[in-house]
Amino acid sequence: MARISPLAILPPVIFAGLAVMFYISMHHDQETLPSMMVGKEAPPVVLTQLGDGQPFTDATLRDGKVKLVNYWASWCAPCRVEAPTLDKIAASGVSIYGVNYKDKAQDALGFLAKVGDPYKALGADTQGQMALNWGVYGVPETYVIDGAGKVLLRFPGPVTNSIWQNTIKPALARAAADDAAKTPTN
Repeated sequence: MARISPLAILPPVIFAGLAVMFYISMHHDQETLPSMMVGKEAPPVVLTQLGDGQPFTDATLRDGKVKLVNYWASWCAPCRVEAPTLDKIAASGVSIYGVNYKDKAQDALGFLAKVGDPYKALGADTQGQMALNWGVYGVPETYVIDGAGKVLLRFPGPVTNSIWQNTIKPALARAAADDAAKTPTN
């Protein structure tokens, strides 16, 4: 009987190990990506004008109201997926502020004309510096910001109805309750 060399077994074992690691990484929960910003004050808002409206500012993030900040781009397929959900969220009265990430103005405005514009205000981050400061891994990413400008939640990936109902909406409710508890009554 021929003896099998340990070196002959090594390639299939390595392949199997890599396959398992790949499978796990593909099915890894997106929310577990670490965010250094959660629990901290949102970094400075540095945006350029996109379209006719003025971009939102640092003061907007600290206006006493809970809000969402959504990073997006026209070239981002998942951004198209989340567009109808963002429209529904905005229609329900939630303020969403948009950051257009590394995009051409005409493409970004064309995207909004086609899929809808859920943003109360928006601006462009053409070089991606603001996104870098916020710790954005890629678009789309959505942040829940409390009335004092603190990041309460970061969600990477498209906001679907399920994500809205089970993750973001409860975070907004907790933030609103916390903000109301901090507000002095007369």
